[in-house]
Amino acid sequence: MEYFKPASLDEAVELIDQYGDEARVLAGGTDIIVNLRDKTLKCRYLVDIKQIPAMQELQYSDDTGLTIGGAVTINQLMQAQPVIDHYPILVQAGRSLANNLVRNRATFMGNLCNASPAADMAPAALVLGAAVIAVSKAGTRRIPLAEFFSGVKKNVLKKDEIALKIEIPPPGGKGIYLKKSRIKGHDLSQVGVAGYLSNSGQLRLALGAVAPVPLLVRGLGEVRDGDLQQEERVTAIVNRVREQVDPISDQRASREYRLAMVAYLVRQVLEFLGKGD
Repeated sequence: MEYFKPASLDEAVELIDQYGDEARVLAGGTDIIVNLRDKTLKCRYLVDIKQIPAMQELQYSDDTGLTIGGAVTINQLMQAQPVIDHYPILVQAGRSLANNLVRNRATFMGNLCNASPAADMAPAALVLGAAVIAVSKAGTRRIPLAEFFSGVKKNVLKKDEIALKIEIPPPGGKGIYLKKSRIKGHDLSQVGVAGYLSNSGQLRLALGAVAPVPLLVRGLGEVRDGDLQQEERVTAIVNRVREQVDPISDQRASREYRLAMVAYLVRQVLEFLGKGD
């Protein structure tokens, strides 16, 4: 295997274009290094993007929102003051991911590109309306995160594309991320629920570990003042969520348990969103 450490985005794009399916991008490495060691992944060329300035971008503007480069780690994200001030849901999601040592290496973009159904950052990013910006020799394209995941551990990036950055719109509401995990042993997610209520009343819910891909719930519409304090309205929302999830049974939890946790956590999220400031 050959290892490359390009100093510029153009150089990285050229390498990926040249080697295609035989090349892999290295950012945090918390997944790819393990997979290479375990021989569940093969590649002939490893392209390390960490030193490319554009990949380290972490910028916030009231007008355009938050931009997160492809090599920004979870801890860098969590410690950035604009994220703490304007996107606390990302801090909550980041805190639930593995442990501090892993978060020092793991990147936000890598967590999304790995496309695990249980990816912690995905539900929070989905309810915030995030998009992935991909770059190739043909140019750049913007992929709404709701269209980014194509299956278990699969995304829609083309073989000649590099995930450059994540864009998140300016804040305009409040959100929360709650997760149910195994208490003992490695941090294996059973259910994660993110919720966001915009100032205009648009409700968004997204869940992890309950479907083949991180799931953005469809058809929730808008809520009015007091709606989330009414049992009938809350029950209707919970039922809508349950209609769209499709959890499996595995060593972490049964399907029935996950469905019960979906209902419980969605209610907890709605209770928080329904409270006045």
